[in-house]
Amino acid sequence: MSLHGSRKVAKAAIEMSMTESREQEKEYKLRFLHDGIKTAAVDYGGDFISSVNRIIERSVVAAKREGVIKEIHADEGAVAGATREALSMVMAKAMGLNVGGKIGIARQADHISVAVFFGVGLLHLDEVSIGLGHRAVSTP
Repeated sequence: MSLHGSRKVAKAAIEMSMTESREQEKEYKLRFLHDGIKTAAVDYGGDFISSVNRIIERSVVAAKREGVIKEIHADEGAVAGATREALSMVMAKAMGLNVGGKIGIARQADHISVAVFFGVGLLHLDEVSIGLGHRAVSTP
């Protein structure tokens, strides 16, 4: 089955969020770029409740730094909104606990997806959780 549009970009964001090293991130970025998908990934860890704003900021900064989005209001808002949506999916598990993992961002044409892949919990008793958000923005 061939994936198109938002499904293809969502899959890329999820895969980027699950990379295990910087080397693997670079490998995936090149593979996705070959398919016309720009990607970025950023690690994150900390208390979930107090970190929501920082997680959103890190997503926007990473997307701009890696050229996934331009430094324009609509693109920044799309990444921030998709990140917030992804975080809302893990909120029930993460409320009041620490999270650690990676944020994956992908864009192709007017589709932007953000995936968060986090371990959630205390000490070694982690639960694993993934959230996904999508936004559509007009292309220049």
